[in-house]
Amino acid sequence: MENKSNTSEIRIDVTRQTPEELALATRQSQLIFKFNHTMPGTEEYDRLMHEIFPTLGQSSHINTPVTAVRPHMVSIGKNVVIMPGCLMMAAGGISIDDGAMIAANVQLISNNHDLYERHIITCKPVRIGKNAWIGAGATILPGVTIGENAVVGAGSIVTRDVEADTIVAGNPARFIKRIPQHPECAAMPDPDEELQQLGLDSCGD
Repeated sequence: MENKSNTSEIRIDVTRQTPEELALATRQSQLIFKFNHTMPGTEEYDRLMHEIFPTLGQSSHINTPVTAVRPHMVSIGKNVVIMPGCLMMAAGGISIDDGAMIAANVQLISNNHDLYERHIITCKPVRIGKNAWIGAGATILPGVTIGENAVVGAGSIVTRDVEADTIVAGNPARFIKRIPQHPECAAMPDPDEELQQLGLDSCGD
């Protein structure tokens, strides 16, 4: 049962869940188990992926194995890639915006335990901004927002918000540098000059 009197934090007493909440949790656990044991690239895999994560955006893909608690509270945009081993503790809500990349073994944790009443979990949302890149093995803790185009280094523990267009790394994660604006495409060479054709245009596409 949820207490929303504090808008910045949700507190949930896990010993007082309703029969409907418990039934949903059991159903979701069973679906995730089945998903993790289904052949990738099949219609069943795709169906289970969308059943577990009903807001999954167009052209987004989740690689198994995945662990998720309350996956109905995970919002995933378009063109998102989530690599194997992702853990999503979603009681506080997790949102992953368009184009974000989540590397292997990333942990997105939106809830914690009260220090004194351990049966109560304290929940704050985790937000991954558009085109953000979360490196392998990184952990994003409750209440953290990762800004657009930001990069979180592999193995980092992120305890506070990350600004857009920045790189952070470490435990706890610290600012490393700002990502410079992407350069314009190189000018095309003079057609009369000799050119070794590599099959790529000037932007490397």
